[in-house]
Amino acid sequence: MQATTVTSKGQVTIPLEIRQQMGVCRGSKIEFTIVGDHVELRVKETFSSVTSSGFAMLKSKRTAVPSDFDPAELLKNDRA
Repeated sequence: MQATTVTSKGQVTIPLEIRQQMGVCRGSKIEFTIVGDHVELRVKETFSSVTSSGFAMLKSKRTAVPSDFDPAELLKNDRA
């Protein structure tokens, strides 16, 4: 059993091993249920079931390139 601390906003961090085992990641839906003297967490939806297409989910470390960028212009400038 692993323990974690509750923040001032009532948030907790689910330990990495548990997130990996249960398939919990950013965007996952979690359900809370009170059972007697404890709380149960259930994974309602994982990230893959939330967005099946994956559109706009990848992030790049490269800077954005304008849509009107013409690589041929770079070659022109080198030859001048």
